[in-house]
Amino acid sequence: MDMHAEPRAGRMPSSLSPQGIEPHPLEFTGSGSEYFRVWLVNVLLGIVTLGFYTPWARRRTVQYFYGHTLVAGSPLEFTAQQRRMVFGFIVLLVLTVAYQIAARTGQDTTVGLFILGGAALAPLIWGSAMRFRLGNTRWRGLRLQFTAGWRQVYAASWPVFAIAALWLVAFYGLQALAPEPVAGASGRRLPRVTGAMWGLLALTVLLTVLCAIRLEYNYRSMLVLQSRLGTEPGRWKPVYMDFVKVWLATLGVFLLTVAVMSAAVGAAFGGSLALLSGKARGMGPWLFLLILFGIVLFTFLALLVSAPARAYREARMFQITWNQIGVSQVARFKCGLRARSFVALRIKNLVLTLLTLGFYRPFARVSEYRMKLESVTLHVKGGVDQLTGQLQRQQQNGVGDALADAAGLDLIG
Repeated sequence: MDMHAEPRAGRMPSSLSPQGIEPHPLEFTGSGSEYFRVWLVNVLLGIVTLGFYTPWARRRTVQYFYGHTLVAGSPLEFTAQQRRMVFGFIVLLVLTVAYQIAARTGQDTTVGLFILGGAALAPLIWGSAMRFRLGNTRWRGLRLQFTAGWRQVYAASWPVFAIAALWLVAFYGLQALAPEPVAGASGRRLPRVTGAMWGLLALTVLLTVLCAIRLEYNYRSMLVLQSRLGTEPGRWKPVYMDFVKVWLATLGVFLLTVAVMSAAVGAAFGGSLALLSGKARGMGPWLFLLILFGIVLFTFLALLVSAPARAYREARMFQITWNQIGVSQVARFKCGLRARSFVALRIKNLVLTLLTLGFYRPFARVSEYRMKLESVTLHVKGGVDQLTGQLQRQQQNGVGDALADAAGLDLIG
């Protein structure tokens, strides 16, 4: 994309004068061993306090990663007040406990109201969390802002309500299509599932997935377009079909992984299982250990079979987002992340995390964060000092700081 291109019709030109373009690769200066100490303290205090240390742990984690993330040579800052994070945590904890009590005591009406209320409040929770997180992020004294109004947030959240309507229609549709139950061998009347019912269910699942993709697209695009640095808005180029293509490719990666692993497991254990089944009676207490080993192996394979697809999707979404966004006409990002390399790193980290009973997790998180972050380069017009000077003047002339201080809670992690 030509950084010197004239602004399109209908777009407000930037107040910053276009000059030469400076590239600034993003850097991460942290290490796995440093973050391991932060992570270990968070885990231990979380156990001792029965989870009530969670908001403090989350703040320490964010501050660590922000403080070691250099954008054009300057670190990010996370300035959130701890009391707001604690209050958000308590709100979610109270709601969760109330829901669990209603569910365990058979209060179906209350549970239904909780579900409906959760769906209605989901956009509010997301918008509040984004406002909190961006409003408390600074770079060179500049505060990010999320300026979307609640009407815009709820308008972008229409897929949530579409999904609810789809399953409501499916519920009554399946009842209408269901034939009369037939009597089984024991005399009990068993329900029958017809081809039309399977078709309705498949259509509902397909439309639900498309709505979920649309929701992700709406939220990501809104987060960029409604963010401000000074008074400069974000710039967003991806389209909905870009997201659909990534999901389809992710499905292909998952099916390919399942086929390869199924063939490998069958070749490795097919004959062994038949041999062990004939000797199971004479194994005594060793049979219990064999069953336990089988359960652990199955859990490991279940995690491993979905890891490549999840890592591929994460990498491709990261590419799409950071290759095609910017700050008005004054800065843009370029991403060189390779999906294959990220998938290989994720599989390696998963194996080492399982083999170390979870103690490799902080090292894995740092390595994945570093690979993604350092694949991004910031291209700035006119130099960083000119950009930040102009944006600081814009910020001083506005009321963004006061508004951001008064809005948003840390309602999601």
